Amino acid sequence: MSSCNSANRCQNADFIFGDRCSYGPPSNASEDVDDRDDDMTFCMSNYAKEVLKMMFMMRSHNMLTDVVLEVKQELFPAHKVVLSAASPYFKAMFTGGLKESEMSRVQLQGVCPTAMGRIIYFMYTGHIRVTEVTVCQLLPAATMFQVPTVINACCAFLERQLDPTNAIGIASFAEQHGCSDLQKKANHFIERNFTQVCQEEEFLQLSAFQLISLIRRDELNVQEEREVYNAVLKWVKYDEEDRYPRMEHILYAVRCQFLTPNFLKEQMRNCDVLRKVPACREYLAKIFKDLTLHKRPVVKERTPNTTRMIFVAGGFFRQSLDILEAYNVDDKTWTTLPNLRIPRSGLGAAFLKGTFYAVGGRNNSIGSSYDSDWVDRYNTFTELWRPCAPMTVPRHRVGVAVMDELMYAVGGSAGSEYHNSVEYYDPDQDRWTLVQPMHEKRLGVGVVVVNRLLYAIGGFNGIDRLTTVECYHPENNEWTFVKPMQYERSGAGVAAINQYIYVVGGFDGTRQLSTVERYDTENHIWELIAPVGIARSALSLTSLDGKLYAIGGFDGTNFLSIVEVYDPKTNTWEQGTPLNSGRSGHASAVIYQPACATNFMDCMDAETTKRSGSDPCPDQTSKREYNNQMGHNFPSKENGGDCMRFHTSFGGNSCRNCDFEMQQRKYCIFQCLNPKSNWIFKYFEYILHLYLKKGILASQSIFLFPEIFSKEILNRCEYEKLYVLTRVFKKIDVGHKFYKYFHKLRERHCKKYDLM
Repeated sequence: MSSCNSANRCQNADFIFGDRCSYGPPSNASEDVDDRDDDMTFCMSNYAKEVLKMMFMMRSHNMLTDVVLEVKQELFPAHKVVLSAASPYFKAMFTGGLKESEMSRVQLQGVCPTAMGRIIYFMYTGHIRVTEVTVCQLLPAATMFQVPTVINACCAFLERQLDPTNAIGIASFAEQHGCSDLQKKANHFIERNFTQVCQEEEFLQLSAFQLISLIRRDELNVQEEREVYNAVLKWVKYDEEDRYPRMEHILYAVRCQFLTPNFLKEQMRNCDVLRKVPACREYLAKIFKDLTLHKRPVVKERTPNTTRMIFVAGGFFRQSLDILEAYNVDDKTWTTLPNLRIPRSGLGAAFLKGTFYAVGGRNNSIGSSYDSDWVDRYNTFTELWRPCAPMTVPRHRVGVAVMDELMYAVGGSAGSEYHNSVEYYDPDQDRWTLVQPMHEKRLGVGVVVVNRLLYAIGGFNGIDRLTTVECYHPENNEWTFVKPMQYERSGAGVAAINQYIYVVGGFDGTRQLSTVERYDTENHIWELIAPVGIARSALSLTSLDGKLYAIGGFDGTNFLSIVEVYDPKTNTWEQGTPLNSGRSGHASAVIYQPACATNFMDCMDAETTKRSGSDPCPDQTSKREYNNQMGHNFPSKENGGDCMRFHTSFGGNSCRNCDFEMQQRKYCIFQCLNPKSNWIFKYFEYILHLYLKKGILASQSIFLFPEIFSKEILNRCEYEKLYVLTRVFKKIDVGHKFYKYFHKLRERHCKKYDLM
């Protein structure tokens, strides 16, 4: 028989033979080759499984068991050899010369019977069932008995359950039991979703020390420092009489230097908590003074623990473009996003309060050419463009920058008219306001903000390219000239790192430039640094992570896709990942991906594990007991919490009486809704959770959809979130009645608000 035929006949057998086996008897080194060729080594692939199965059966019938574990009056017969093989704890107990090694009955402390039963079941079968109720018992027991596989299973389960409502509790739980990886992931989740986490009960239950430790983190994902300040104020007001004396120490952990002067002034005038703590008012008054004097902040800006991207919008290549692309600086890739509402080149762009704005520009397309006063905003969560209030005048080749949570549009042109006018946009009011104009008209101006001062650099006034630089003081509403550049230029890339302003390339009236100048705003000195590799104008320049990204542009002949990256530490430029296509006259801005507004996306992949009939340990505690063991009281109807909470905190078993709870929600739903409230979406999240986890959605009437929407209580902004719900239902089943209902609902109201 050939070895090949033998292998073919045995390919479905329950054993493996050959040199790959690790359990065969040792070969005799003195045997000759012919003798060894007559030998075969067998390895039974399911041998260990069958042996464990038999041992489990023997344990179930108390056959050859040699120890009984007593846990709170419950007895667990077992075999010492199995316990010792599975657990270093038991190995030390039974083989280390301890008195327990001679005992036939061992009493164990610090573990509950349910966890003990599950761990013994795992030792005999290799299977462990982790649930929302038992995980808080299993993890301490597995840590005590040093069973790493069970520890990893519990950590994986808890990681999958991470949610804004429970992330702080899971992080604390992981720290208590030495699960550093889970603690790290939970902390990352808290940082990335701080805006949602700080709205939850767990956040309000933090101690002052824990709160300070959290808000000190550089990685908090907030669009503005006001979110951190408001979270602290909310924490204090939760138990104001006991907590307000600690406000002073907590306030030092907030980076108040990045709050706006107007906000600080409002807080010092109207905040009741600050009135009780004069030291806090004095501290904020000092910061207010430093801000108005434009001093450099003594603390650094936060670096959010989230995806960082460079958005590049519009541009020109033979005609104006409607492209929007995003560069992920972590994996160095470009991604195409939904197009602009209209093609435009010579536009400005900025990132303000979690939203990307495209401002002005020219639509220079075949058959039409006009300058635009349009302003559009792009929601990175819904991936939708929406119009904003237009500027007071069209602005082509406009400069755009953000200061004090306001977006400034500087200069530009409307046809042959060149602007020296300046206006700012307030996203809260959706309104543009004119401020003091510049001294000179500037087309293709570079704009940047340093220490709350707005700089307008270079440009074209209709006659000459400029070297002049103007600086806007918002307190005085006036422009002043500062030291001019060494080279006249328009269409240059401008960006700032720390106190330095960098001006890259541009056009001097005769040729494109490769020179790069840097302005020290503290010492008022211009200096030349390393030039870019390719001379160009109409590029965009963006700073991120202490580096400059010079993107695209026009070299006098070609539209460029090149990206060069400058490192100030080495004063060198290197090649970056190029654009997907060449262009000039585009705009770019850095985007910190905002935290997801909802969490039902995460629950799509989470499936409730079905009970195994062979599991010897049924659930013995309730959801409330689980929360108490975690050390937190989560809101519920019984304890006065939110009656519409999305029940994904620890899986699907938290809603056993869904029909009864749903009837209760019918009575309280209208009390929770108002035009500025997002509770309606928590309600939808709960419904979606029931569908995904339970599959019990049978009718629309039970959830009062027609009654809710007939009252027209949602505003325009909130309707954008319906897009997410329809997208989720579409992913599940396009033909499902709920997807059709949501789609029809959203389409009707988008038409109402002229959003389609």
